[in-house]
Amino acid sequence: MTSTSPTTALTATPRPRPAGRRRRPLAALLGLVVLLAGYTAWTQARPVRLTAAVEIEATPEEVWQVLTDFAAYPEWNPFMTSAEVTSKGGRLEKGARMRNVLHSGTGDTTFTPEILAAEPDRELRWLGRMGPGWIADGEHRFLIERTGPGRVRLTQSEEFTGVAVPFFAGQLKSDTLPQFRAMNQALAQRAGELSR
Repeated sequence: MTSTSPTTALTATPRPRPAGRRRRPLAALLGLVVLLAGYTAWTQARPVRLTAAVEIEATPEEVWQVLTDFAAYPEWNPFMTSAEVTSKGGRLEKGARMRNVLHSGTGDTTFTPEILAAEPDRELRWLGRMGPGWIADGEHRFLIERTGPGRVRLTQSEEFTGVAVPFFAGQLKSDTLPQFRAMNQALAQRAGELSR
């Protein structure tokens, strides 16, 4: 007679991981989220601002006329070579969308900002976005201020915010600011011709 012995199956029972090990990936992820949120808040609180102003021998009405005659931009504007209001029946008003083509040494860039303010003879302001708002926003503003009879100051400015902005702040200052100045000078010349 043959005897058989029962076979014992050895199974490895996983040992439970200590609670601290299970929490490490979660803590790392939470730390990364907090770090990114802090960086995003820091970039929003520290915008890059560009400002260029020019004195113009013209009235606020004449400067506004040149600034908002988008169809004529290709004739005189070295920076914003094309602009048009693409919504709200083409009316220049708050909430309308625009399509702007900006020219620089590296080529043309198209933006589709939303108009935030369009106060005739005084202010035109829009907000352009690159991706979601936390990537890069640019709030562009033209302010017309009367400085005397037949004389105004045109200030063109932009405030850039977002997590990508610190990485190209130097380029904005070295490339974009001279473009603002060139546009201001060309606009001053064009408005001066109208006032004669």
